Amino acid sequence: MEILNYILDMGGSVVMPIIITIIGLIFGQKFSKAFRSGMTIGIGLIGINLITGLMGDYVSPAAQAMVERFGINLSVVDVGWPVSSAIAFATTIVPWVFVTCFVLNIIMLATNTTKTLNIDIWNYWHFILTGSLVQTATGSLILGIIASGLTFIIVMKFADYSAPRVQEYFGLPNVSTPHTETVSWAPLCILLDKIYDKIPGFNKIKFDGDTIQEKLGFLGDPIVLGLILGAFIGLLAGYEPNALITLAVQMSAVMFLLPRMVKILMEGLMPLSEDAKKFMAKRFPGKEVYIGMDAAIATGSPMVVSAALLMIPITLLLAVALPGNKLLPLVDLSTLPFFMIWPVVASRGNLLRAIITGCLMMTAILYIGTDLAGTATAVAQATNFAFPEGATAISSLDIGAHLVPYIIYKILALF
Repeated sequence: MEILNYILDMGGSVVMPIIITIIGLIFGQKFSKAFRSGMTIGIGLIGINLITGLMGDYVSPAAQAMVERFGINLSVVDVGWPVSSAIAFATTIVPWVFVTCFVLNIIMLATNTTKTLNIDIWNYWHFILTGSLVQTATGSLILGIIASGLTFIIVMKFADYSAPRVQEYFGLPNVSTPHTETVSWAPLCILLDKIYDKIPGFNKIKFDGDTIQEKLGFLGDPIVLGLILGAFIGLLAGYEPNALITLAVQMSAVMFLLPRMVKILMEGLMPLSEDAKKFMAKRFPGKEVYIGMDAAIATGSPMVVSAALLMIPITLLLAVALPGNKLLPLVDLSTLPFFMIWPVVASRGNLLRAIITGCLMMTAILYIGTDLAGTATAVAQATNFAFPEGATAISSLDIGAHLVPYIIYKILALF
């Protein structure tokens, strides 16, 4: 635990360069090349985190202002994914899950049951969260480990299944995204898009980035689009003109800068991807390996960010309108770009389809987050989490987005 915590406390942007450098050496790269790839990817991740953090710094207060302005009052507090991950890492199941998932990945690669080499070790907290929820609900460490292992296997299969779409849409060769709260929704989003294709009239509507720019001209430019969407959120928040303009400019900056941060990450990833392909072709002819990365690499698309900004007020509206929902979306509204990856990718960038799929997804996420609040609160209490003032129950949109873990949790909780 002390060794793991020492490494993980450095954060993904520090852990990832170390892992990339080691893997680069395994794939036959010179140390200088492997080290530069690792550092470039780490710098790209830092850049992405800075920009998404900038978005959170401005979106969260706007969301809070909307909550106060429209008198939204729900009993379960959204504490956000950073708190969820910290709670997961504080549980006793951590080392067992790390060993289980690492061994499973090696076995699955060796037996050709996955193509994904999951190097996103920092985000193993997704699998740890699954195990901690099941362990808390059942009182069984064994069932918790089984739940984590099952989640890992399913997520790896989903990553393989969805990788061609990720590679095509984002231009990420030999990459997959075994990121639980995003890829869990990939099959559903793809299915919904196939249903849209069967609807007469609706299947002819094209509203992707190129169409928007063609129809709207100057207004369809990502910079201007970010400005408009930011101003729209500011209006809903009831901001004064100076605060509204500030928010609009900041969202414009997010739209402009985020794709560039992803390009920096790609600069480091491409040499690794190419050398991995050569390594496998030489030693294992016909065997293909994907590099499993954090879904953050897919958040740089202007359509993903646009869909996420539009979904902020929609998510708040859903939280109020849905009968039985108790989760107040707040902190995790800034992570909506992660949740909107698959609605956008599945629809090939069609913003209208992405928003419709996003509404269905967020409905499910709110209900799952509400249902898991009791167990999530118990896990938090067991790890001595300091609750926000006045809060008696916690959860998050991120916890609600863990679809595969939720299904496994519901099944194993019966035991």
